[in-house]
Amino acid sequence: MQRQGSIGGSAEFRIRVTGGVLLVAHLAFVAWFTLRPLEVPWVMPANLRPFAGIRADLALGWPEAARHIGEKLALLAPLGVLLPMASGRLAVSPLASLLRAVAAGALLSMGIELLQTGVPGQVVDVDSLFLNTAGVGLAHLALVPAGRSWLRRRALAPLTRAPLPPEEPAQGRTPTIPRVGIAPWSDALPPSSP
Repeated sequence: MQRQGSIGGSAEFRIRVTGGVLLVAHLAFVAWFTLRPLEVPWVMPANLRPFAGIRADLALGWPEAARHIGEKLALLAPLGVLLPMASGRLAVSPLASLLRAVAAGALLSMGIELLQTGVPGQVVDVDSLFLNTAGVGLAHLALVPAGRSWLRRRALAPLTRAPLPPEEPAQGRTPTIPRVGIAPWSDALPPSSP
């Protein structure tokens, strides 16, 4: 039996598998990028004051600030698309889907920041948590509703284009049953005993 809201058949399976593979690949990249030790001559102190890092980035000038803020927004942004893709559900509330993706992005970003406390050269920044989470939400809002709508139309397209059966006459068809010969009564009755 097909689950409500699923795409159906092999398309649903392909989307889930593709989403799962891309999700694992992206998470592996994020782990490598954020948790690898860096050899640096000195390290900035941890930023635990909200928006202090963003203000410091903006003080560097617009091109440099856009690069720093853009990197933090883009790091986990693919999760906003890959998490719903890996779930493969079409009939889900847009708000519930957004909240799920943003919560997963926030938890993953918090986990990364906590793990960075033990990695040489990596600095904990609370603003990264905010920007990573915002990136997940923005990517989800930009792509997922349109993608789900397209997939729903695609799934319903074969149903709307199916040819109608030819119209039958009001009385219906006359069945064509092969005729079977009827045996005479004498052959049909068992022989009587005297």
